Amino acid sequence: MTLHLQAHLLSVRVPHMVWPAMSPDLNPIEHVWDQLKQRLDARTPPPRDLAELRVALVEEWNALPQNNIMRLVRSMRRRCQAVIAANGRNTRY
Repeated sequence: MTLHLQAHLLSVRVPHMVWPAMSPDLNPIEHVWDQLKQRLDARTPPPRDLAELRVALVEEWNALPQNNIMRLVRSMRRRCQAVIAANGRNTRY
């Protein structure tokens, strides 16, 4: 985050939380990638080349249930609380 952005957020009183660097527990996109991989692995027949893989990725990405993604987004408060409670160590997420 740039200094200008930080100053602006402070001036409009937007709460700010220090984000632990590289914390997979606070990175819900990892779960989305896992769902995408599972969907690709289940395709019959599997993609045979890069062009088919690109098509399959787009199709599966578009077919990901939005409620799964929203559930991950809504879990962020619990994820942050779990990381804080674990003093930055691993959590169940």
